[in-house]
Formats: sequence, structure tokens, C-alpha cells
Amino acid sequence: MTSQELRKEFLDFFVLKNHKIIPSSPLLDVADPSVLLTTAGMQQFKDYFSGKRDVKKKLGARKIVTVQKCFRTSDVDEIGDKNHLTFLEMLGNFAFDDEYWKKEAIGLVVEFLTKNLGIKKSEFKITVFKGNKKIPFDRQSYQIWLDMGFKESQITKEGEENNFWGPTGDEGPCGPTTEIYLGGTEVWNIVFNEYFKDKKGNLVPLAKKGVDTGMGLERLAMFVQKKNNVFGIDLFRPLIRILRESGYAETKANLKQERIIADHIRGIVFLISEGLVPSNLREGYILRRILRRSIRAAIKLELKEGWYIKLVSEVIKLHKDFWPDIEKNQNIVISIIEKEEKSFRKALSAGVRELEKKLERNQNKKFSGKECFQLYESYGFPPELTKELLEERGYQFDNKGFEIARKEHQVISRMITEEKRGGIRADPSYYEIKLHTAIHLLHQALRDVLGDKIKQMGSDISEKRLRFDFNFGRAITEEEIKKIEKIVNQKIKQDLKIGKIETTYEEAIKQGCLGFFKEKYPKKVSIFKISPKEAKKDFYSCEICRGPHVQLTSELKSFKIIKQESVGAGVRRIKAKVER
Repeated sequence: MTSQELRKEFLDFFVLKNHKIIPSSPLLDVADPSVLLTTAGMQQFKDYFSGKRDVKKKLGARKIVTVQKCFRTSDVDEIGDKNHLTFLEMLGNFAFDDEYWKKEAIGLVVEFLTKNLGIKKSEFKITVFKGNKKIPFDRQSYQIWLDMGFKESQITKEGEENNFWGPTGDEGPCGPTTEIYLGGTEVWNIVFNEYFKDKKGNLVPLAKKGVDTGMGLERLAMFVQKKNNVFGIDLFRPLIRILRESGYAETKANLKQERIIADHIRGIVFLISEGLVPSNLREGYILRRILRRSIRAAIKLELKEGWYIKLVSEVIKLHKDFWPDIEKNQNIVISIIEKEEKSFRKALSAGVRELEKKLERNQNKKFSGKECFQLYESYGFPPELTKELLEERGYQFDNKGFEIARKEHQVISRMITEEKRGGIRADPSYYEIKLHTAIHLLHQALRDVLGDKIKQMGSDISEKRLRFDFNFGRAITEEEIKKIEKIVNQKIKQDLKIGKIETTYEEAIKQGCLGFFKEKYPKKVSIFKISPKEAKKDFYSCEICRGPHVQLTSELKSFKIIKQESVGAGVRRIKAKVER
């Protein structure tokens, strides 16, 4: 059975069991602001499990089935073994508000695996939660498995580390789990959400229980297709075949490198297709990290220039029937990989030379964290790569020293920036204040014209103009420039009000406000809403910002884009001005 057929079989089964199909949430724009990327199928449903949102009203059903795109960095160092992946497709079924509980959930799993996929009960290995000081042994699940004809020898009692799941992020629903292993690999995890864990680690029983299950499509395919590792399934075999056409020896070391590339290239395609570009911040750094790990692996395999072109095309071919959005972004993906590879190869060459010089002068097999940070600051070496290079040469990576050096650098940089700018522009000119407001209007107008994947990557204001950097893979057309200018000038003429509200980052995001630099925000943030004067709830633009701003958009008088340019892989820059 192909992976495509497995997806369909799973969805069809649960639809027949009166579950409603809910589309995958994005990898980016995560509904849960406490995490960077979507890592689990239940993330978009956190507020339903906790009772903050009405399931029936919002979703139209209390039984749900999904195929969710997921990206997990926790397993990145494990890539190369038989079953770990960064990007994966999570098959999941969910029940809210006591719609069904343990007996029904376990029964559905057993029915699907045995009747629909023909897997024998004797091939199951099962784990249940053995309990701890706060939560008792899950005797109910244990007995249900026995009642369904499974032997005691097939069931293992495990602790909190393996059989208690959640929450995702800082707080949220969680509970004991029971897991199904096939061929020695965990395939399906059933979570019984019956607690809410707060930020202090306190567990409070939920008013209504819920079931959350997740099964990796790739791991299921590995068992069904009778492969001894996940890279042998139909979603990876063509990628491995393309890589091996280059003729490298199939050594253990090279097998690990080809698996790193095969795994990462899927994540790269899906992340870039959602509008992400490489950067040194947040989600952008995750993308840069897997891009550079892939490039490093390609160098080790001595792959030729453009090695990624066929791979990108093949990933799209393998996935486009179910994920059609990725096909239209093929050229953007290739362009971003090409630019990142050129810059990284250049940095790598210079950085390795510098590293070798330092090691020649070092006789005690130690390499300070400060020296590691200097490589990062001067040559763009991610600390993970420095660690890898050092370990290859028999040295240890000084992680603690690196973090100390990084923090010292951040403090110094902040002091220099504030000295240059007099703090956060404590005494800006009126023209600069107008430009600050214009940035918000421009940001929203860009999203109106180019799509809501547009995200701010940086900005600056001077006495002459504003500068706004954002993610986009091509030059903006003249027609698009005119549309953007027209929208901003319309909002200026509409004499909209700019209002300031103090709140938390999480609440600001829930209200629909934009804020892409979470790690730089304090606990309490200011949001600026640009709205019609009489409006209380509706707004045209809403962003987290530290100000200052004018009170009415009409104070800007007029807006003009004076230049656009590329400033890196997939990043555009606009310079503009308003009337003085």
C-alpha cells in the first residue's frame, strides 16, 4: 500500500466513523504562540481541549480527523537512524467534550490496523502509563487491551517520560498515553487529555476530557511496506535514488549524509512554500540550520553544483497530489537554496581556514566558547556546525562558554545601538514618527497585495526615509507597487485613528495582531491598532510595537515608494517616504 493510499484509507475510515476532516494548520503562523512551528496535530486544537473555545460552534463537530504537517527540531541530531525525521505527516483523530473515551479510542485504533490494514494482533507491542506520585496507573487502558484479546506479555507499563504527553508550549492540555509499536517502532500514540498543566507545572483536571491521537504516516508506511528503515518507503526511495546517481560509495558515513539530505529537503520545500526565508531569528534560523546541514552533507558526498534541483522537483512530485500548494513555489525554493549555498560555501571555506589556524596553535584539545562565538559572529558558522567540526577533530565544544560569549555580545550590541539612537529614539522628529506609522500601513498593504505570508524581517527609520525588509522571493512588479501605494494613500485619506493598548504577547496574537520578534518582546507589550474613528473592534492594521506614532493617518498626507531591492535569499527591501 502506497503512502498516498494510506492517507486516504485513514481519512476514509474515520469519516465512516462520523469524524469530520479538518485541514492541516500551517507549519508557520502557529495557533499556539508559545512555539515556533507546528510540531503536533493537536496544536491547532489546544483551546478546544482546554475549554477556551466552543468545539461544536467553531469546528462543527466533536469528532475530528486530520493529516497534519509537522516539523520537529528535537530529533534533528537523530536524523540518519531508521525512524527519526524532522518533517513528517501526522495522522490524527480527536474527540472533544467526552464524545468518546479510552475504550472507543483504543477500539478504533485496533479496528483500523487489523481490519483495514490487515495487521495481526500478535504483531502489536503496547505501552501504558504506570503512574507516578501525582497520577495513578492507567489500569483502565491496561484492562481494555486485555479485553480486546491482547496478551499481558504484549503490554509494558512505562513511566512519565514515555507515556505522559504534553503540553505543547508553556502550558496546556495533557494526559497519560497508550502507545502502539509495530516492528519495534512506535507508530501510534493515543493521548487521554484529562489535565491542564500551567506554567508552574501544576496539574488541574479538565472539566471535559478529550482524546488526541497521532500516528506518523512515514512510520506506518515503513511497517506496511515492510522496510527496515523509514528511508526505504515510497516517499524517500526516489530521493535516495537521485542522490546515489552521483556515484558516492555506500559507506555507513555516507548513508547518514544521504538520509540527512533526504529528510531535510522535504522540510525545506514545505517551509519555504509557506513563505519562510533563512535568517538568524526564530523560524528563519531553523530553516537556515537545516539548509546548511543539507549543504554540509552534500559537500561530504561531493555532490555537483545544483544537486538540489532534481530533489526539489521530486519532493513536489511525491507530495503535490495531497499538498498542491507546494508546486507553485518550486522556483522560489530552488532560488533560495542556491543563494544560501553560495553564501554558506564561501563562509565555510573561510571559517574552516580560520578554525584550522586556531587549532594549530592549540595543543590541549580544548577550544574556548569565546573562540566558537567568534567563528559564528565573523563567518556565520552556526554553533552546531562548529561542534561537529570540532568533534571530527577530537575536540570538545564549550557550549557554556559559547552562550556566555553570545550574551556578552548581545549586551554590548544593545548598548551601542541605544547610544547611537539615544535609547529607543527618545526624542524622534515628527517626520520620523510619521514614518513609523507609515511602516504599519505599508506592512499591511504588502500583505493585502502579495498575500498574508508576508512577514517583517527588519526595518529602519531616518530623517530622510523608511526602510522595510520582508520575506518575498521575487521583485515586486510596477503594477503591484502602484497597488501598494494606492492602498496606503487610501488609508491616509480615510483619516484612520491610531490607538494604543497594553496587553500580553499571547493576547495580542489572539486578537490578530502582527508580531514576529517574540524573543525581543517583554511580558507586557504595546499594540497599535489603525482603525476607523468610530470603530471599537474592527481594525485595518494591528501590530506589536514600541512606538511612537501619530494619532491620525491623515497626518502622513501622502506616501511614496522610492526604491525596492533584494537584500538576500528571499528577502526584499522597500524604501519609502511620506510628505513632510
